[in-house]
Amino acid sequence: MTKAKVTSAVASDLASLFDSLSDPTRILIISALLDGEVGVGELVERLGLTKSAVSHQLRGLRDKRLIRTRKQGRHVFVCMDDDHVIELFQRGLDHVLHG
Repeated sequence: MTKAKVTSAVASDLASLFDSLSDPTRILIISALLDGEVGVGELVERLGLTKSAVSHQLRGLRDKRLIRTRKQGRHVFVCMDDDHVIELFQRGLDHVLHG
């Protein structure tokens, strides 16, 4: 694997990515999305949080381009937007579970 040059801009972007993964609620949301698209209502039920709290976290993940949303009528569906983030998440989870 060739070593990529880490500029200040790249360092900032990477720190922002890791920051977006630093909240337990966002981790639970990403975990729920690993198997595919999920409706926001279902996420609310699974996590046992308010719709407002889940929507707030989803907005942050969407702003970082980690998830994407799709509307169907009045319903909003969410899925992961980047396989790299899924791989990073899985590696981190493996580390925690086997550490």
